[in-house]
Amino acid sequence: MSTAGASVTGSSVAGWKAVVRAVGLGLSTGLLLLVAGLAVVLIVVPKATGSTPLTVLTQSMDPTLPPGTLLVVRPTPVDDIRIGDVVTYQITSGQPAVISHRVVSVASSSDGSRTFTLKGDNNALADPAPVTAAQVRGVVWYSLPDIGLVNQLVNGSRTWLIPAIAGVLLAYGAVMVTIGIVSAARRRRSSTAGGRRSSGAHRATLG
Repeated sequence: MSTAGASVTGSSVAGWKAVVRAVGLGLSTGLLLLVAGLAVVLIVVPKATGSTPLTVLTQSMDPTLPPGTLLVVRPTPVDDIRIGDVVTYQITSGQPAVISHRVVSVASSSDGSRTFTLKGDNNALADPAPVTAAQVRGVVWYSLPDIGLVNQLVNGSRTWLIPAIAGVLLAYGAVMVTIGIVSAARRRRSSTAGGRRSSGAHRATLG
């Protein structure tokens, strides 16, 4: 009876260990995929397309683009900008501060130049001054809610964050490889020991 009880207990412990390993592997794989996905959205796609990731900081575009939303702004020829597009423009031409609002009207002058009147979806009035072509940074290509804060972290701390992520991924890979090697070695030892016990029992029966 005691032998059977010990066997059941051992099986239960082994079962729980297997569950914990499976959960840990699932969580670590999910985290790895999340980090990889964020890297694609925040770094790879913008760099490959010449786009700029930006974060919505105010409520002027509520409810369409609430604060914390990630905007990926793609350079667009001014002749292709239409009413209804969300355009990111420099508040003062040549200065880094920008606003992303919706185009509500387009005006063309006799020399062919265009200016745009923009308005935040949540604002009662249009922006005070028409926006010139020189101020336009691009048109919002796509947006992702609540990812803007991650964008601020990544792009504000890129000097240390990217090497840190690379180090974490390398460490994760090394741990997974080590676990695989150890598990394979244990299985080989267990198989060898089982074969020896079976052979010994066979010889004892013959004797």
